[in-house]
Amino acid sequence: MSQIYWIVFGGLMLLSWIIQASLKRKFKRYSQEQLPMSGRAVAEKMLHDNDIYDVQVTCVAGQLTDHYNPATKTVNLSEDVYNGSNVAAAAVAAHECGHAVQHAEAYAPLKLRSALVPVVSFASSWMQWVLLIGVLTVQTFPQLLMVGIALFALTTLFSFITLPVEVNASQRAVNWLQEAGITDNHTTRMASDALHSAAYTYVVAALGSLATLVYYVLILLGGSRR
Repeated sequence: MSQIYWIVFGGLMLLSWIIQASLKRKFKRYSQEQLPMSGRAVAEKMLHDNDIYDVQVTCVAGQLTDHYNPATKTVNLSEDVYNGSNVAAAAVAAHECGHAVQHAEAYAPLKLRSALVPVVSFASSWMQWVLLIGVLTVQTFPQLLMVGIALFALTTLFSFITLPVEVNASQRAVNWLQEAGITDNHTTRMASDALHSAAYTYVVAALGSLATLVYYVLILLGGSRR
């Protein structure tokens, strides 16, 4: 059982590394393709084109720190994206604005994910300790491991709910970029390629979480039979 898990987990780790390396190469290459608008300008235009005027576009420090915060209604762009006038910056900025559009339209998967955030935050704070002690005491007190599995299941569910949210935001971004005339057929394909590669990271993360959940369930079943 453990050997199969480590083979699967190792394979997912390798796949994740390959995807991350490919993603970095693509974003570096697409950052060389210049566009007439900065990431900030792209974000503001996409918001206004969707009649959204109560969301602010801000600049945050770091790399890959881009995100939309529904609580503060801010599209937060990393410095390279905020100031960059290239395909990669436009794709990321439009993607994050895609989440703002989802929020404005009450997109169901986003509402569900947002509702789960406090629950998942609580689960993440305790599940590692509960799982560790649960594995050690599975033969005498399997109920504790059950609790740990339930907490971990919440984080796994969150990972899978995230998939349609991210894919939909990317689709909105690519479609709008071309419709707004910011990208042409050539650069639209680049933006789509970059965002699809980014989406694969969420897929691998979700599969890794599911594999780990199954592993803990097998430990519980094995311990209960002894």
